[in-house]
Parts: sequence; structure tokens; C-alpha cells
Amino acid sequence: MHSILRDCQTGDVAGLAGTAKAEGMTPEALGRSIAAGRTILLKNAKRDYTPCAIGEGTKVKVNVNIGTSGQRCDPAMEMEKAAAAIANGADAIMDLSTGGDLAAMRREILKLAIPVGTVPIYEAVRRAGNVIDLTADLLFKVIREQAEQGVDFMTLHCGVNREVVETLRLDPRVMGVVSRGGSFHTAMMLASGEENPLYAEYDYLLEILDEYEIALSLGDGMRPGAYVDSGKLAKSQEYLTLGKLARVAHAKGVQRMIEGPGHMDYTEISYNVKMIKEITDFAPLYLLGPLVSDIAPGYDHITGAIGGAAAAAAGADFLCMVSPAEHLALPDTRDIIEGTRVAKVAAHVGDLSRRREAELPRQAAMAEARRTLDWEAQYALALFGDHARAVHDRDGDCETCSMCGDLCAIKIVEKALEKRI
Repeated sequence: MHSILRDCQTGDVAGLAGTAKAEGMTPEALGRSIAAGRTILLKNAKRDYTPCAIGEGTKVKVNVNIGTSGQRCDPAMEMEKAAAAIANGADAIMDLSTGGDLAAMRREILKLAIPVGTVPIYEAVRRAGNVIDLTADLLFKVIREQAEQGVDFMTLHCGVNREVVETLRLDPRVMGVVSRGGSFHTAMMLASGEENPLYAEYDYLLEILDEYEIALSLGDGMRPGAYVDSGKLAKSQEYLTLGKLARVAHAKGVQRMIEGPGHMDYTEISYNVKMIKEITDFAPLYLLGPLVSDIAPGYDHITGAIGGAAAAAAGADFLCMVSPAEHLALPDTRDIIEGTRVAKVAAHVGDLSRRREAELPRQAAMAEARRTLDWEAQYALALFGDHARAVHDRDGDCETCSMCGDLCAIKIVEKALEKRI
């Protein structure tokens, strides 16, 4: 059993003081949520930094994906992107590298004092040469090697089993399988006629994760990748499978979270979040988006943030950044900065719904700063004060904003009230 989970179940919460304070919680409240499996702490036993809490009662967190590709392999650029993500508020980094020296890339990323996640099947397929030749032994070997390197959480598509794949035949989708990991497992099963090894040997997988105290992120291999596919059967069948797997993991003392849907109508988000939460016994939920429209390429960080805000307000705990380059290209550093900031705004909107009392003082302080035209206070209170300052200052040193100028509504009413008094 993970030591964090064991300590919380026995009431030993002394080690949670720093993390609890950062979340505005008491160690006892955080410990109870961890013990119940509603919150997890991301931290491999081999690494040394303050654990990141994700789940019930905590702030909504943001993950940023980086990584090389076969088309564009520049490790220095990926490290620059990681640094930019952290500087702009990322709470975790996922290394999705598929090009170059993958172990060396991971070693560099693991030097960062932040949780790091991976999708081990990416490296396993590269080492096998192609997905058809990938074996269970190689996949588990890669999982163990990455665990030994110090990875904190892993996306593992354990719920992509033969039963779930059958739903693609029963209720076909336009986009089929868009998750890379999900497609790899689907191809393996269709080629071999055998079950997904991560599902068939789930207990063995949990033993590895438990040994290194790695959090299991149960991947959404059947997430809809198109707006028109959001109501198809495959994702719902996978929800049910992930619910069972989540309960088994918790019973065996392994921390886990669930990954959720990708593209869907805005009105479907709350229902899907609540359904996943109920099915998985309220395990922490990790979402990419959801993207609420498919026809805004170049602005998918916006469609993802709209969906992410709705999901977070409904109970999602961890948002994966969507960059402006989504569906178009490997993101560059500017894409990472913009995507991270927009995702942080979405997470904040979720926090306003989930933790209103804790967030209200900052909102009230901003209102007062705006009433008094105190620009320095506004910059200090803003999520991204540097950007706010740059926008305000581009038209010179103004007492008001340059849009209103001498027609400032606040000053007009203030002067009218002064004359009346």
C-alpha cells in the first residue's frame, strides 16, 4: 500500500501539513479525503518535493503536455517549454516524447521540482518497432524502468479491453479511436485476438505501481475525438470498466485518478463529469478539455478552456492544457504559454464554484482596486499581472483605462455623489 494512503487511513497526517496549507485545508480534512480515495498526492517515492494534491476540496490543478516527436525532435526546446509552463502556473508536466533518446529526455524533465507523468506505451511501441510487435513483457518492462527513473504518475489505458472495443462495431464513430494509447491497445488486440495485457494482468500492474508509489491515471482510450461522436457507446462502456478498475486499485492501496472525455457539447459536460464521479466512487478526475466545438482550429485552447471551466465547476479536479496548436502541429513555447494561461483561467473559474468562500476575498479586493483605480493593486491581484500591466500601459500613463478616458463610469458617478453630498 502507498505509504501516503496508509498513513491517512491510520490517521497519521503530520506529513500533510505543507500540502494542506497550500490548499487551504486542515491536514485532517485532506487526510480523510485521501483515505477515501477522493484525493491523491502525486509523488514518486524516489523524488523530493512537496506533493501535489488533486481531488476533493483542493484547488483545480493544470497539467501541461510537452515532448519530442518523430517529426520534430528538439530536447532543448521541450525543456524550454517545460520551464515556460511552470513559470505560468502549471502544476504538473507530462512527457509525451516519441522521438530521440526517450530515457535521456525523461531524465532532464525529472530534474524539475514538479510532478511528472508519462504514457509508457509510447516508448514501448518505439522500442518494439511497431505496435503489432509489442509484447506484454516489453510493455511491463518499460513501465518498471520509468518507475525506477522517478515518474510520479502514468497514464495507462487499462480500460481499453475487448468488450470496450466491441462497442466500436456495435455503435461506429466517425473518428474511431483518437487516443494514441487507446489506438495502440486496440490495434494490439485486433492483431493478436488477445486481451489488453494491462487489463488482463491488472493485479501485476498494481504491484509495480505500489512498489514505487506511482499514481495510476486510468486513461480514457475511448474518449470521443469529434463533437458528433460524443453520444456514442464506446466512452460510456469504458466509464463502467474504469469504475471497476478504480475500486480495485483503491482496495489494493494504489492511488488512482480517472481520465475523462475529449469532445462533447457544452450541455453534456456536467452530466458526464457527475456520472464518471459516481461510477468511480468519486475518484479524482483528469480531463483534456472537453472541447466544445470542432470548428475552431487555432483556437482550441479557447474551446478547451470553455469546456474545462464547465467540467471543473461540475467536479473535475485536473485539467490538461490544450494549446492553440492542438490538431495542427507540435506546440512551440508561445503556444505553451498561451495554453497554460488559458487553462489556469479555466481552473480558476472552477475554483470559484468549488471553493467560493476561499476565493471570495481576492475577488472583493479586485473590486475595491478597480473602484479606486488602483492599478498596482489590480496587477498584484490578477492571475497574470504582467500581461494586464502591458495592455494598460500601451496607450501611455492613464489614470483610467484608455477605452473610457474622461468618460470613466466610476469617476462620473463618484463626482456626482460628491456634489450631492
